[in-house]
Amino acid sequence: MRPAHIGLAVLVTALWGVNFVVIDVGLDHFPPLLFCALRFLVAAVPAIFFVGLPRVSWRWIVAVGLALGVAKFGLLFIGMHEGMPAGLSSLVLQIQAVFTALFAAVVLAERPGRRRLLGMAVALTGIAVAAVDEGTSGPLLGFVLVIAAAAFWGVANVLTRMAAPPDPLSFMVWVSVVPVLPLLGLSLMFEGANPGMHALATLDWSGAGAIVYVAWGATMVGFGLWSFLLRTYDASAVAPFSLLVPVFGMSSAALLLGEGISPLRWLAAVLLVGGVALTSLRSVRLPLPLPVRRAIRRERSGDVATGAVPPDRAPASDAGLSDVQVR
Repeated sequence: MRPAHIGLAVLVTALWGVNFVVIDVGLDHFPPLLFCALRFLVAAVPAIFFVGLPRVSWRWIVAVGLALGVAKFGLLFIGMHEGMPAGLSSLVLQIQAVFTALFAAVVLAERPGRRRLLGMAVALTGIAVAAVDEGTSGPLLGFVLVIAAAAFWGVANVLTRMAAPPDPLSFMVWVSVVPVLPLLGLSLMFEGANPGMHALATLDWSGAGAIVYVAWGATMVGFGLWSFLLRTYDASAVAPFSLLVPVFGMSSAALLLGEGISPLRWLAAVLLVGGVALTSLRSVRLPLPLPVRRAIRRERSGDVATGAVPPDRAPASDAGLSDVQVR
């Protein structure tokens, strides 16, 4: 990936990491499914008047909207409502990178190499460590719901790759329209009308700010950039960057919410970051110093004092110097 695009990927992970703290704040004001519906409502309604119609088939809009908006975020919000801590949620959710790579291998025939497979194994080990930590100290149901949310995020990643939207922002705006009515219906069915009406009637600045951040910062900006990256690169190359989300999620949860980070959780985070390094970093070509490059060019053109060396007869040790790679 180009350095600028790597920077965009890191920016998205920062937005998403802090987003878990904001979700935790929002869940203090709203029932989870209603909060999720409001997230997409605020993201979609103003924006649809400023973007054109999506230049992809509506089936992709509906499919990504249901997988990402209803399934992934609905399960995530419910899991956190059931007691899953914000920092740990940001960590566990990143198992989606493995789901994405697996689904991409089946659907898109994207075959990860040995290094990516090793990276996924390291990431899975980190998730296993987190599961041990949470299983002894926290709500298991919330943990399982966040794992399920990660699986649906993997589905949404692959669907976005297949859709290949030419305008990621417009695509994300229209995707955000899809979950609103299903989530509102599910909220009425399982949460009832009274809690939602009370939440809206007592809305304060922190609740309103939470909606704005998750709607615009995390959804519009975050997923708009993410869709662009998925359209540009293989899904299995982009998805591992999301493993950096726990770095921002756990640190912001510790600073802003006072969440403790156990030694096992630190170990899980280290394993996950190690996994993203193994799966994301490709071979990097190292430029030789300018004097060395000039000397090689002179030798190959036959200008050095020791005699001419035809380009096709250059010594093997020199011919490969400009292709040194770090793996």
